[in-house]
Amino acid sequence: MTQAAGGADGERALSPRAAATHRRRVGRISRVRGIRRQTLVGYLFVLPALIMYGLFVLQPLGLTLQYSLYRWDGVGPATWVGLANYVTVLSEPRLLETLFNAFRLVLFFSLVPVTLGLVTAAVIHRVATGRLGTVSRTILFLPQVIPLVAAGIIWGRLLSLSGLVNQTLTAIGLGDITRAWLGDFDTALPAVGIIGIWVLLGFCTVLLLTGMAKLDAALFESARLDGANWFQEFRAITVPGVRNELGVCATVTIIAALAAFDVVYVSTGGGPGGATSVPGIQIYILAFLERQVGLASALAVVLMLLVLIVILPIQRLTRDDAR
Repeated sequence: MTQAAGGADGERALSPRAAATHRRRVGRISRVRGIRRQTLVGYLFVLPALIMYGLFVLQPLGLTLQYSLYRWDGVGPATWVGLANYVTVLSEPRLLETLFNAFRLVLFFSLVPVTLGLVTAAVIHRVATGRLGTVSRTILFLPQVIPLVAAGIIWGRLLSLSGLVNQTLTAIGLGDITRAWLGDFDTALPAVGIIGIWVLLGFCTVLLLTGMAKLDAALFESARLDGANWFQEFRAITVPGVRNELGVCATVTIIAALAAFDVVYVSTGGGPGGATSVPGIQIYILAFLERQVGLASALAVVLMLLVLIVILPIQRLTRDDAR
C-alpha cells in the first residue's frame, strides 16, 4: 500500500508529459515481459518435438556424416580415410550409374505425373463437378493409399512375361513386342517409372485440384467475357494460381524419384544387371550385404546434397514472393 501510494504520489509529482512517458515505459516493459513469457511457454510446448527431431533426424544425420569419413565394416574398428569414400562415389562407374538412374526416374516420377496431373485437374475442375468430380478424385487418389510394396508386387505380376499386360498385347495382335518388361535391360527402368506414374499421378491431381478450388470464379468469367478460350484461361489463370501447389508436387515427386527404394527393391531388386539400380538400393547393398558402411554413408550424403541442389531452386521459384 505504501509503495503503491508512493508510486502514485511520485507520478502526480511529475509533469503531465513526464507522467505519460513514464506510463508508456511501464506499459512497454509489461508487454516485453508478456512476450517473453509467451515465447518461453511456446518453446516448452515445442521442446518434446525438438528432442525427438534431434534424436531421430539430426543424430543419424551426424552419424552418417561421421561414418562417411571412415572405412568401416559395421563391426570392427573403423579406419580414418577422409574424403576417400566421396572420391570413390564420384569416380566409380557402378555408383555413378545409380545416380544417373535416379535422375532418369525423375522424368517418370515427377515430370509426367505433375504435367498430367495439372491437365487432368484442370479438366476435372472445368467439366466434372458435383458427384462426378468426387468420384474422379477418389479413383485417381486410390493408388496413393496403396502401400508402395504392394504396388510393386502387383505391377511385377502385371508386367511379367505371362502377366496381364502381355496377354492384352497378344490379344490385340501385338504379341511380337511382348517381353518380361521388368527383366529386360531396355525396358526395366521405364517399367519402374510407369509404376511411379501410376502411384503419384493421383497425388498431384488431387493437390492441384485443391489449389484450383481456391481460385476466384470471377477471374474465369472475366476471361470468357473477353473471349479467352480454355487454353488461354489455363495458361493465364490456372497455372499461375496453383504455383505453390506445383512447387509441392514437384518437390514431393522429385524426392520420391531420387530416394526411390521400396518400389524398385520389390519389383526388380535393382536388376537386371544393375539396369534399375538406384542410390537407395545401392546404399542397402553396400551397408548390409558388402559391409562397406563408410562408402554407403558417403553415397547417402551425396544423394542428400543432390536432393537439396535440385529442390531448393524449385522452392524458391514457386514461392509467392518470387512472382
